[in-house]
Amino acid sequence: MKVCIVSDSHDRGPLLAAAIAAAQEEGAGAVIHCGDLIGVNTVKASLKLGLPLHVIHGNNLGDLVALARVACHSDGLLNYHGRDATLELAGRRIFVTHYPHYGQGMACTGDYDLVCCGHSHEAVVMQQPNVKGGQTWLVNPGTVAGLGASAATWILGDLEAMTFDIRQLKS
Repeated sequence: MKVCIVSDSHDRGPLLAAAIAAAQEEGAGAVIHCGDLIGVNTVKASLKLGLPLHVIHGNNLGDLVALARVACHSDGLLNYHGRDATLELAGRRIFVTHYPHYGQGMACTGDYDLVCCGHSHEAVVMQQPNVKGGQTWLVNPGTVAGLGASAATWILGDLEAMTFDIRQLKS
């Protein structure tokens, strides 16, 4: 299973939808959003694409009640998990948080195959040594909104092959 991993969309709905559409064209079956989605309007175009979205809130909260309400009426397309999430997709254990330092700590536990984070607006793919003597993938897709000096980036992950490619939105 391929997944689209995004973060820090900050109310830039068209950019979020563009990343998800590009991932969908490459076979993605789900979306993981690592926080700072902000408003419900940000996901409206993305929900029309039909891929399930797993969303946490980050430090820029927006209207959480509206987000939860839309999730309840989305027929399973919008899955709002709150502050962080533990997911199982394609048989892989995945932890999602907004903060890189928290993500690194969770990767160190060895309890997950993949830890996804955001917040820094810098795309990173790395393997983190864990206390169980293995390696845990730690990925940060950067900012799909292209905020600051950062390009608009996202990650296409292949959960079967455990490969993660940083992608840049074309302007």
